[in-house]
Amino acid sequence: MADWTQLPSELLYLISKRLRTSFDVNRFRSVCSTWRSTATSPKRHRLAPRFPVLPDEGGMANTSNGFSLSKRIIFLLRSPNSNTQTGRSTSWVIKIEEDGSNNRVQLLNPLSRSRFDSLPENFPKIFNLLELSIVELGEEFVLSYLNHLSYLGDAGNLYMEKVVISCLDNNPNNGFVLLTIHVSGKLAVFKSSDKKWTIIQDMPSPYDDVILYEGNFYAVDNTGRTVLVGLDCETTEAGMPVYGGDKKFLVESKGDLLLVDMHLSVEASEGSGFAEDNFENLAFYINERTVRFNVFKLDEVGKQWVDVKNLDDRVLFLGDDCTFSATAEDLDVCRGNCIIFADNFFYSLGDEDESSERCDVGVFDLENGTIGPLQKFPQFSKLFWPPPWWTSSRLLDAQLGNGEST
Repeated sequence: MADWTQLPSELLYLISKRLRTSFDVNRFRSVCSTWRSTATSPKRHRLAPRFPVLPDEGGMANTSNGFSLSKRIIFLLRSPNSNTQTGRSTSWVIKIEEDGSNNRVQLLNPLSRSRFDSLPENFPKIFNLLELSIVELGEEFVLSYLNHLSYLGDAGNLYMEKVVISCLDNNPNNGFVLLTIHVSGKLAVFKSSDKKWTIIQDMPSPYDDVILYEGNFYAVDNTGRTVLVGLDCETTEAGMPVYGGDKKFLVESKGDLLLVDMHLSVEASEGSGFAEDNFENLAFYINERTVRFNVFKLDEVGKQWVDVKNLDDRVLFLGDDCTFSATAEDLDVCRGNCIIFADNFFYSLGDEDESSERCDVGVFDLENGTIGPLQKFPQFSKLFWPPPWWTSSRLLDAQLGNGEST
C-alpha cells in the first residue's frame, strides 16, 4: 500500500491550493503532520461568523446603521457505515450558520431562511466530522440590517434579496466585491475598497437572480437576458433572453451554467366569492402555484441558452438565497433528473374537503413532468427532516478526552 505521507511537499502544496473550500483544507490537514505542514490553516472568518459592516450608501435602504453580512454553508452528510440495502436514509442535506457571539452553530432548512426550533432528544451536541463523508454543496450570504429586530429572526429583516460575493485571494481581509439585487430590481455592487454601494442602471427588465460562476458575476433578468457583471460595474451580455416563464434561476451543475425557468399559474380560490371590482384583498383570494420548469444550458461562445431535456443523474436545488446541484449517487436516491425548489405558494392536494396545504419545498420531475410537495416524493423528503437515524450514534468524545464532562 502506498505511503501517502511520503508525497513530496511541493506536490502536496499544489494539491492544497486546488482545494475549493475551507472545509476541504481542514480535512486535508487532518491526514497527518506532513500534510498539515504544507497547507495553511483557513482563517476562522472563512467559516463565516460575520463580515465587515456594510455602510448604507447609494440609496440601498433607509437605515443609518448599514448592513452586516453573514455566511451559511449547505452540507451533504453521509454515514460511511450505512447499509444502502436497508432502505434507511443515509444522506442528510443541512444548512449551518455559525454564531460567532457564543461559538455555536445553528441548523437551518437548506432551501429557506427558516431555522429548526427544536431537535430530537437524541440528537448529538457534537459531531465527529472526520467519521462522516461530507460534501459542501453550496454557500449563501445574507444581508441583514444592523438595526433590525433580532428576536424576530429573518422575519424582522426587511432586506431579503440574494447575495453573492467574490473575495480577493479567497480572503475577505484582502478585499471583496458583493453583488445583490436592489429593491428597484436593478443590480447593486458593494466594493470593500470603496466602502460604498453602486447601483447599476442597466435594467431593461428587473433582475431575478445572481450567481458567482467560474469566478465571475452573472445576473439574469425576468426575460432570461443574462449579463456578465465586471468588477468595474460594467455589464456585458452573456446570454440572449429566454421568454415564457415567470421567474429565472441560475444554477451551476457539472461545471455548466444552467438557467431554470419557473412557470407559475395564477388562479382564484374556489368559493371565495371574489368580485372583479373588489381589488382590496386581491392577494387573499388569488393563489400562485408552481406548475413546471424549463432548463437551459449556457453556450458561452454563441451567447445562447440551449434547451436541456434531461439532467441525467443530477438533482437541482433552488433555494431562497442559493442554488446548487448534486448527483443522485451522492444523495443516495434512486435517480436524478429532478428539481427540488423552495415553494412559497399553495398546492391543492386533492383532499376530499378540497383543502390545500402550505408546503415549503416542492419537487418537479423532468422525466414525466409531475410536480408536487416534497412529502409526495419519499426518496427526496428523507434528505431534509427529521435527521437520519445514524445521527444519534455519531457522538464525539473530544470533551471527555480533554477531561471535560459532556
